[in-house]
Amino acid sequence: MKDTFICCSSLLLLAGSFVTNSAVAYQKSTEFQQMSEILKTVEAYVYDQTTGLPGQVFVNTGKIDNRITLPNCPKLEPFIPTGGRLWGNSSVGVRCNSQVSWTIYVQVDVQVMADVVHVARPLTQGRPLTTEDITLKNVNLTQMPEGIFTDPSQVIGKIPISSLASGQPIRQHTLRLPPIILRGQKVKLNVKGRGFSVSSEGHALADAAEGQVVQVRNHSGRIISGIALPDATVDVHP
Repeated sequence: MKDTFICCSSLLLLAGSFVTNSAVAYQKSTEFQQMSEILKTVEAYVYDQTTGLPGQVFVNTGKIDNRITLPNCPKLEPFIPTGGRLWGNSSVGVRCNSQVSWTIYVQVDVQVMADVVHVARPLTQGRPLTTEDITLKNVNLTQMPEGIFTDPSQVIGKIPISSLASGQPIRQHTLRLPPIILRGQKVKLNVKGRGFSVSSEGHALADAAEGQVVQVRNHSGRIISGIALPDATVDVHP
């Protein structure tokens, strides 16, 4: 009978210990902020803020030091730090402005995968691009240089200002628009001012793409600058 009492007492002690430990764990879970919730908040925030980017966005959140303890927050507020940008290696802040106040920063890696126009074969300076000259490669935009193209129609017909090797991305500063007015070509001058409009003719002194400034010599020998437009027209606004 005595042994039975000791056994039962031991079981009660073990049960009491289990309940006590569970209560402590529950208290901690409600008292301190769960880091997993912070990471989920950051990930959802980054995806929401990058919906307008071209291509497909992938977000990798960094880890939070498990030694950090923060008071539990009923509403987490993610934000982009001043001067920050959700592009490549970045960081996102999360703050709590409830009964308690704290701020923590989480490292994130934002990758934006999209098709980018690359040179398919060596390109010769001055020759307009065709569909055979280009190819699309799916790359991480955050690792690409400025001024790249994601739409082939943006480069077809444009002219390389220098020779380009195959395999490299085509950038805006390497191309120019084809001329719509050629040097020596006869053009129509439209001179427009406040309350008047005069038309005359002249000869272009240089090649010019649409929208570029071109100089024209009129019949009297005067040199006039204007904006090159289609149909061999130059608009002049004195």
